[in-house]
Amino acid sequence: MDIEQHPLKPFLPAEAVMLMLGSFPPQKKRWSMEFFYPNWNNDMWRIWGYITAGDKNHFVVPGEKRFDKERIERFCRERGIAMFDTAEAVVRLKDNASDNFLQIVRPTDLASLLQQLPSCRSIVATGQKSAETLQEMIGFPSLSIGDSYEVEYLGRRLKVWRMPSSSRAYPRSVEWKAEYYRRLLDDMANHR
Repeated sequence: MDIEQHPLKPFLPAEAVMLMLGSFPPQKKRWSMEFFYPNWNNDMWRIWGYITAGDKNHFVVPGEKRFDKERIERFCRERGIAMFDTAEAVVRLKDNASDNFLQIVRPTDLASLLQQLPSCRSIVATGQKSAETLQEMIGFPSLSIGDSYEVEYLGRRLKVWRMPSSSRAYPRSVEWKAEYYRRLLDDMANHR
């Protein structure tokens, strides 16, 4: 089995207050842009469009099956959202994007990411695999979807969140998932 290295650099705006961590990107053949959550069939950017602009297609390039990377990056900078994944190297046990068949060979160096994000106060796991991996990294109780837990890590108080997966393999509507992600915006607004 081939070991896959993470194909993207961490997206770390200097003033980010939140770090969103998925598991690992899908194979490049599934990408609609060169950024996080690139799969056209992943609803992450539809969720954010729905809760911030009232439009699931806010981050979609009109008339195309791809997301608008520049608009998404601008949104993340304005909102103080950094992005990466919980794994830097994986083996795909099957030829698909499913987290169920991802074997993590090298977890992300979370300490290094946080050193570059001095204002970060929240870490968001976007699905079960990322939540479990993050739990192994920094130690906190198992969380239900939508729950958070405060931890002390590297001398910093952090709130860790477990959000529903934005993958279509997790069979819930954008609107249902958005109600959980909305909690992140509310929490950010209360701590700015």
